[in-house]
Amino acid sequence: MTHTLSFASDYLEAAHPRIMEKLAETNMMQTSGYGSDEFSASAKRRIREACQCPQAEVRFLVGGTQTNQVVIAALLRSYQGVIAAQSGHISVHEAGAIEFGGHKVLEIPSEDGKLTAQQIEQTLADYWNDGNHEHMVMPGMVYLSQPTELGTLYSKAELQAISQVCRSYSIPLYVDGARLAYALAAPANDVSLADLAQLCTAFYIGGTKCGAMFGEAVVLPNPDLIPHFTSIIKQHGALLAKGRILGIQFDQLFQDNLYQEIACDAIRLADRIRSCLKANGYRLHFDAPTNQIFCIVSEEERARLAQKVAFSFWEKYDDSHTIIRLATSWATREEDAEQLCQILAER
Repeated sequence: MTHTLSFASDYLEAAHPRIMEKLAETNMMQTSGYGSDEFSASAKRRIREACQCPQAEVRFLVGGTQTNQVVIAALLRSYQGVIAAQSGHISVHEAGAIEFGGHKVLEIPSEDGKLTAQQIEQTLADYWNDGNHEHMVMPGMVYLSQPTELGTLYSKAELQAISQVCRSYSIPLYVDGARLAYALAAPANDVSLADLAQLCTAFYIGGTKCGAMFGEAVVLPNPDLIPHFTSIIKQHGALLAKGRILGIQFDQLFQDNLYQEIACDAIRLADRIRSCLKANGYRLHFDAPTNQIFCIVSEEERARLAQKVAFSFWEKYDDSHTIIRLATSWATREEDAEQLCQILAER
């Protein structure tokens, strides 16, 4: 099969070899279902240890959109909405999944994909100071992602400030960690899994984009936060009967620090590509420190690159320029990054 040079996304390959080997090794085993198996129990234990949160409830779901919809629906009352950045995944790339579940996404503009504690506090204060607030959608929780949809990172200090606002208003703080491995591996990052467990009401550890075939691990530091969570997951059609498939994957990812280590090359190669873009006169739209690279190109440049490289269209920049996204992953090969750099230098 001909190898195609593709930087279109970070979930193009199936899974890390260790996961594939373990799935094959355990293929004919018979285990109990719905996540009550020994592999899921081991994975939960490893995740609790990594988060330094021994009491946490850990649950495995199949995909990111599914996870966001289930958790947000479980945390909100019927009259509440969720605060999110205008560029947030639930705002733009989930086909209205949150609204389909009956909850409004309350968008806040953001240039770098991040919300500030001040923005969130102002949104909450505006609601409660409005004499007609009982006729309005109540801001009932805050949604962030780490890294953000634009590849940027929240610092520990920023998360602490946001967490304080949420606690002062008694609303949950939920963090989408679809690409969390790439955040943890970035040299610029100072937020650990333990920090997330301390500062968030709920968060999830992404697997689909971080080495797993599929799967996300929801972490609830307070195990009593969502009563009857199994029933809620089931109601959403999200309870996987062969739950051990998810458990095996996360059990492997959280052995020997694999989850963070497999993201290191993705960050290193992304930095190499960013340096190449700058050296060859390309404009970065967001100089993010993780595995996503956003670049502004003319229509001519986009057409030329598309002949040799697969990338993602992000959005129009102006009448004659487009923002494209290049993404590295745990599986990106050194030679592919070098070949991409050679193509970029041909402009």
